[in-house]
Amino acid sequence: MTFDRAREAAEVPAAFDQDASSYDRLVGANPGYFDHLKRSAARLGLPGRGAGLRLLDVGCGTGLSTRALLDTYPEAEIVAADASAEMLAQARAKAWPATVRFVQSRAEDLATAGVEGPFDGILAAYLLRNLPDVSAGVADLRDLLAPGAPLAVHEYSVADSAYARAVWTAVCWAIVIPLGKRVTGDASLYRYLWRSVLAFDGLTRLTGRLSGAGLEHVHVEPMDGWQRGIVHTVVGLRPM
Repeated sequence: MTFDRAREAAEVPAAFDQDASSYDRLVGANPGYFDHLKRSAARLGLPGRGAGLRLLDVGCGTGLSTRALLDTYPEAEIVAADASAEMLAQARAKAWPATVRFVQSRAEDLATAGVEGPFDGILAAYLLRNLPDVSAGVADLRDLLAPGAPLAVHEYSVADSAYARAVWTAVCWAIVIPLGKRVTGDASLYRYLWRSVLAFDGLTRLTGRLSGAGLEHVHVEPMDGWQRGIVHTVVGLRPM
């Protein structure tokens, strides 16, 4: 199976635009989806309720990861960014406090969109796999962090485990792709999801990218349920 990362990445925002109105319904059928996002938000390890902190949710989609950050750090200022206009429209239509701001931008164009650091923590949920250059993306996020601040990458990673790859493929073709087709009339995005996860980094390479970008204390935390061994939180800190 071939996977042209740059070409596929260029097409991702349009694919998400097409399926934005049904996205929450589909991911809501995945047991533990939102709880896992909250777990990754908590793994940023930030103090208290986030008072005085400035956080970035990059690749926020319909705002589910933004809600996970808000629930975990309700007193923080949160900037949430996504490249898909329709996904952002779904996010903005929800109820938010004045401390949450949404910005349309690709991750690699955040500075152009007026999103500047430093941030006291960054959550990147299901983002890195969709970037044209993963290592450059990690370096960009590092540069947005304040000294000592954490980056939490919430992502699929199955390349290092034959069992995880088999479970992922079985779940996609038995449930995810048929359900996506039934709800949206087009399974293209969900076939892309299957392919992109299989083509993405294993944990060894992914943690190496964070370490190679200069992040310290890089470590992996697991999820539970059927996504154990498939979805992970990878956390690293910008050096002081």
